Amino acid sequence: MSSVSSPVSTRLPVFPWDKLEPCKRTAVAHPDGIVDLSVGTPVDPVPELVQRALTSAADSPGYPTVWGTVELRDALTGWGGRRLGATGLTHHHVLPVVGSKELVAWLPTQLGLGPGDRVAYPRLAYPTYEVGARLAGAEPVVYDDPTELDPAGLKLLWLNSPSNPTGRVLTQDELTRAVGWAREHGILLVSDECYLELGWEADPVSVLHPEVCGGSYEGIVAVHSLSKRSNLAGYRAAFLLGDSAVLGELLQIRKHGGMITPAPVQAATVAALGDDSHVTEQRARYASRRAALRAALESHGFRIEHSEASLYLWATRDEPCWDTVAHLAALGILVAPGDFYGEAGARHIRVAFTATDERVEAAVKRLG
Repeated sequence: MSSVSSPVSTRLPVFPWDKLEPCKRTAVAHPDGIVDLSVGTPVDPVPELVQRALTSAADSPGYPTVWGTVELRDALTGWGGRRLGATGLTHHHVLPVVGSKELVAWLPTQLGLGPGDRVAYPRLAYPTYEVGARLAGAEPVVYDDPTELDPAGLKLLWLNSPSNPTGRVLTQDELTRAVGWAREHGILLVSDECYLELGWEADPVSVLHPEVCGGSYEGIVAVHSLSKRSNLAGYRAAFLLGDSAVLGELLQIRKHGGMITPAPVQAATVAALGDDSHVTEQRARYASRRAALRAALESHGFRIEHSEASLYLWATRDEPCWDTVAHLAALGILVAPGDFYGEAGARHIRVAFTATDERVEAAVKRLG
């Protein structure tokens, strides 16, 4: 490493999941094995029609394109209109990406942000928003209400609804206000909507809905992923919709950088977006796991806050989060400490309901 003047990794926080290893060892030692409710990784099968589309496209010897096939762009615009209510989407309003985490981490750099620029995200948030700012050398800034931020030097505003970790859903009015404020100050607003199809006690609205954006995509981009709604975390299948000028610039940069969704994954994405039945089936699985875990946690003395959407329960026993994590690890249940998502989460835990029915049942028994 001596030839590297200043390793970029020194700008970054400690990778949070490494801190959880001791508690994971405790949970693994449980006689009936670990119930891992920490990361939120899908465990159910990839839908058959998606697997077929992937394997049918397996003979793909040539280079795919960064912008994706015509079929993929048609699928993205069609889904955006059908599911998000977005109007007038063209191929210039969509861009496939190699999983949403890659996009979140590298967007500030690809936008040319650096020292002196500011990137804002919710006070309780997915850690990669901060990582993205730090990788670019920009200043990370947290907010409770985005419209109360100082707009000076602010170049990128992240929204996240439904929220990871809290499951909170922003109302249409809150989204509309944020879009208006960002446009007024010339700030790019990027809305992470990867859990949009997983609303339980709320119906999440996209920032691209005409009643939010006024039918114009100027200054706004939405991020979507197939990891959660279609069990495709292993495929790295995600995409952007929104401002054609921003997406056109990203397309040029990503062509040079070789950030290409593999051809079989492009074909699988077309299949996944063309079928709603597997999404309905998966929602039903998650709904029953959510109900079972919520009741068990509440009977065990937890209070559930927000959690009206997404794949998580945001829970507290009004004690330091690491005490709660250790308590549950002793029962063989691994959860994520709230402080992974910001200091404001120091007395909460995030409980994913992405375990098999058998493991959820085991957790419910242990909490009983």
